[in-house]
Amino acid sequence: MDTADLGLPVDVPSTALFTDQYELTMLQAALAGGTAERRSVFEVFTRRLPDGRRYGVVAGTGRVLDAVENFRFDAGVLGFLRANKIVDEPTLEWLAGYRFGGDIWGYPEGEVYFPGSPVLRVEGSFAECVLLETVILSILNHDSAIAAAASRMAAAAGDRPLIEMGARRTHELAAVAASRAAYIGGFATTSDLAAGFRYGIPTVGTSAHAFTLLHDRERDAFRAQVDSLGRGTTLLVDTYDVAEAVRAAVEVAGPELGAVRIDSGDLLLVAHRVRQQLDELGATETKIVVTSDLDEYAIASLAAAPVDAYGVGTQLVTGSGHPTSSMVYKLVARAGSADPKAPLEPVAKKSSGGKVSVGGRKWAARRLDEYGVAEAEVIGTGAVPPELAERRLLVELVKGGQVIARESLDVVRDRHAAARASLPLSATQLSRGEPVLPTEYV
Repeated sequence: MDTADLGLPVDVPSTALFTDQYELTMLQAALAGGTAERRSVFEVFTRRLPDGRRYGVVAGTGRVLDAVENFRFDAGVLGFLRANKIVDEPTLEWLAGYRFGGDIWGYPEGEVYFPGSPVLRVEGSFAECVLLETVILSILNHDSAIAAAASRMAAAAGDRPLIEMGARRTHELAAVAASRAAYIGGFATTSDLAAGFRYGIPTVGTSAHAFTLLHDRERDAFRAQVDSLGRGTTLLVDTYDVAEAVRAAVEVAGPELGAVRIDSGDLLLVAHRVRQQLDELGATETKIVVTSDLDEYAIASLAAAPVDAYGVGTQLVTGSGHPTSSMVYKLVARAGSADPKAPLEPVAKKSSGGKVSVGGRKWAARRLDEYGVAEAEVIGTGAVPPELAERRLLVELVKGGQVIARESLDVVRDRHAAARASLPLSATQLSRGEPVLPTEYV
């Protein structure tokens, strides 16, 4: 079930204050100076991928659409701005009627991106577009970082399912967003019930060490869990002695035991020993789930182990060392006057230190080689070459202020799997390297 449009309690009534103060002070100055209504184009992009990453993953687009719809300055928000003298009365009057009425184009959620890719393009008056900068970047930078980490972990895991279990390692609302991004990147389930409630992501979970420690004997804990949850449950076997726990688990649940979970120790060695013991006890169909501070490198190191599923927490919700995607929101074109027919003029910041931007309203396309494998990210501001016309990446998300492109998470998840599969094989290598596709400007 897709519950993204139900307005559930994990949301906030308004996203208008998820912004930086200078967005509002720029608005005030532009209103006073007569430039606020100039038609403008802002683009979201990153100048570089995190060190060692071969591709990025677009995630958070659906949440951006929700945030834009909920960007409203109600009485409480206006009262706060007035009481703290953030902006003047004319600006407050303008904000009271704010509704984004422009257009938004972007890479479809789940698609991959590279340095310079215009992953989102926001068009409208300067006033209505500039206010959205912070909330858009907040969502895309976080969610895309988590999805990229999830994608690398999914590639390392192969056909083995991944369980997202990082809620206790991050802010409670960030945990819900992280679970959503992880599902896009290839995770199969989450332990976070709020994510299941909000986004319909399948949820899983059985017991922790505390449940075993509650009982006088480990066997008593296993019996209570099996009696309550059935023989198909997952029993945690590393509270005391793993071999003794596995023996007790099979004796209690029988060979129909669903799975055992290992949360500590040398996972490669222990997994092999547990598999052998389970087979000897007749529990040949009992699966092995491993957890314990896993990341994509640890998952890859267990490829030869008899492991059936991985549970990942801390490293996932922190982006596996890269908690942001370093995306920016830059004005790339604007009209010379407030006349709706005034032509757009390219603009760009000139700067040293790697912060140079490319002006102009851009399109993007992905060129394929003769085998159908992606070979370049092509970005331009003029006419699209005919050979790339069918390979354009940006799609319309918002038209005249109305969201027109909401999708279910399963569609987005499938899109990412297909996008990753279309890249050269080196994209999924965990060794450090440059982006797997070059960015070409035409």
